[in-house]
Amino acid sequence: MAERIFSRSMALAAALLVSPVAGAEQRWPEGFLSRVEVLALIQTLNASLLASRSATMTLERWCADHKMALEPKIVATRVSGADKPPSDETRQRLRVDLSEPVKYRRVQLSCGAHVLSEADNWYVPGRLSEDMNRTLETTDTPFGKAVAPLQPFRRTIDMKMRWSPLPEGWELTPQSAQSGEGALPLPHDIFEHTAVLYGQDQKPFSEVHETYTSGILDFPPQAGATPKD
Repeated sequence: MAERIFSRSMALAAALLVSPVAGAEQRWPEGFLSRVEVLALIQTLNASLLASRSATMTLERWCADHKMALEPKIVATRVSGADKPPSDETRQRLRVDLSEPVKYRRVQLSCGAHVLSEADNWYVPGRLSEDMNRTLETTDTPFGKAVAPLQPFRRTIDMKMRWSPLPEGWELTPQSAQSGEGALPLPHDIFEHTAVLYGQDQKPFSEVHETYTSGILDFPPQAGATPKD
């Protein structure tokens, strides 16, 4: 009897471990209604990010609201590779000349097993504290959390939708509410933001290019039926 209970407990634990890792393509079935729900979720997150002072905090709330991890905490995993010098346009937006150092940092922002976004970040170390610079150089702390003492705000300078679940002209074509066969195919890139971060002194100190991935939809459809702001 005890052996059977133990076996069932182990099976349940395994199921709980596997469930949060399942990708969005395994979660969302093909079909018109599913595509409408996915579009609503994408637009909800996009609007929240555009209105937010911190992308990190917005993603953390998204993860918590949709129960995507036992501990809804955003972690930045640094991506090693070639350095990307800032463009002339980036330097202009950061109000720095060629003599001012600008550092580059690329990360994946994850919640649990789900990669929600990938970000290229150019920042001016001379406008951050020593502790902030040390944190950014030696840890995987998300940029937004590292610079939180500056009480930053962001201004989005560009936004691109990389994919829409509904094709152009869908409203002119009769649609069936019935689900189709298989899973809804999702691309890696869903939408992009480019934003500049400013401190309380109104000086820009960072430019970030964020690509939000299909990982933002890594939860069961029923959990996304009523997304929170």
